[in-house]
Amino acid sequence: MAERKIQFVNEEIYHIVMRAIDGINLFCDKQDYLRMIHDLFEFNDVNPILSTFRSVCYRGKFNTTQQGRVAFLNKSGRKRKLLVEILAFCLMPNHVHLLVRQLRVNGISRFMQKFGGYASYYNKKHRRRGHLFQDKFKAVHIKDNEQLQTVFVYIHTNPVAIIFPGWKEKGIKDFKKARNYIESYRWSSYSDYLGEKNFPSITSREFLKKVMGKPKDCRKFVNDWLRYKQELADFDEVVIE
Repeated sequence: MAERKIQFVNEEIYHIVMRAIDGINLFCDKQDYLRMIHDLFEFNDVNPILSTFRSVCYRGKFNTTQQGRVAFLNKSGRKRKLLVEILAFCLMPNHVHLLVRQLRVNGISRFMQKFGGYASYYNKKHRRRGHLFQDKFKAVHIKDNEQLQTVFVYIHTNPVAIIFPGWKEKGIKDFKKARNYIESYRWSSYSDYLGEKNFPSITSREFLKKVMGKPKDCRKFVNDWLRYKQELADFDEVVIE
């Protein structure tokens, strides 16, 4: 296997994409999305995965609140030792976006190796065999605050493609519909940055808050871009296709 060109360095930030093979849908129902959310939390740990976690996940049983949000329970009482800080995320039908900062040597590689365990759950539940993800996850090194702002917008506006396919090339015809869609899209970290608790346990948001500002500033930045600045964003530096 060819060596990965990008080398992951502690305290550096990377935009990562995991994509399904052959256009397969990674998420066939709400339970699949919740399983992936749970994996983002549970796999981000130096400690090995508990067998009890595996059995619960394979049975498809999660503890949720009345709002349906995952309640993360650490029954062993142990303290997690994070491999990475997840700064932002977005789950799309056939791929996953992550913005992470590595905390430990080989932290990203170890996290992503664990993260591949979603395939075992998916194959068992949906009665299929074989690979689910493309061979290698893709990554881009984020080098400065300008890139960080751009990738924040890129990740959190990705769901617009669900209602407006090809919008990055064609533009957005209905700004309000796009804005409302991404703000209500459950499977990303955007609403947490807007101050509405969705899956707050997943992300470490303090660093990005210093760059993006308060919730009202964050919303304005994204909305201004959606409405006025699509053609000005330099996505080439952060996009992974």
